[in-house]
Amino acid sequence: MARQPDGPPPPPTVQKLRLRYTKRGPLRFASHRDLARALERALRRAQVPMAFSAGFSPHPKISYVGAAPTGAASEAEYLEIGVTRPCDPDAVRAALDAALPPGIDVVDCVAAREGTGGLAERIDASVWRLELPGVEPAELGSAVAAFLARDVVTVERRTKSGLKDVDARAAVAAATVGGEVGCAILTVVVRQVTPAVRPDDVVAALAAVADLRPPSPPRAVREAQGRLDDTGTVADPLGPDRLASTHCQGEHATV
Repeated sequence: MARQPDGPPPPPTVQKLRLRYTKRGPLRFASHRDLARALERALRRAQVPMAFSAGFSPHPKISYVGAAPTGAASEAEYLEIGVTRPCDPDAVRAALDAALPPGIDVVDCVAAREGTGGLAERIDASVWRLELPGVEPAELGSAVAAFLARDVVTVERRTKSGLKDVDARAAVAAATVGGEVGCAILTVVVRQVTPAVRPDDVVAALAAVADLRPPSPPRAVREAQGRLDDTGTVADPLGPDRLASTHCQGEHATV
């Protein structure tokens, strides 16, 4: 018979909270593991009543969805936490935001509604803004047109196991060009596929099809995540939960 840890089981999850947070400034260079540690420490400092897994090595019930790659900023990172008593989402947002370092800002928190599916099921695309210093909008426009005209654009990505080929074209649902003299801006909607297509893969693809090579490193910011509809709109993944009251009912509806 398998051994069981001594003592009573941990309290059950009675509510799930879904949060949107940012990754700005120097923290865009932090790895997902570093961000996860910072968030877990902040949850403890904010005294959020976290639910924990059972077993000999209990860990807080936190689910991360679609983390941005290291080096990219984001205005739309998401996670879901389980808590052991009903909490006011607004109070949790404020307390957690105050406990986090500058650059990680909690901008939204809602209580998950029963029967609406998981948060990950509502996210299948990202909207990325890529600033390309030293590139003119017209030059970028020609490169993007050449890229979109292709069915497949394969680029190489360096991984822990060596170089890997990735089709950057198949994941791109839409791309628009803007900006000003000396700094073109590419806004691109990227489907979340396996393997994931990252902003640097798109830039590498533009180099492959049009020899577009920005003189300075592009700056990538994820502006949104959500489910991509037939019109090309990326829906807010927290939207379905807003139909419920944003304040939990009950005498313990606090942080």
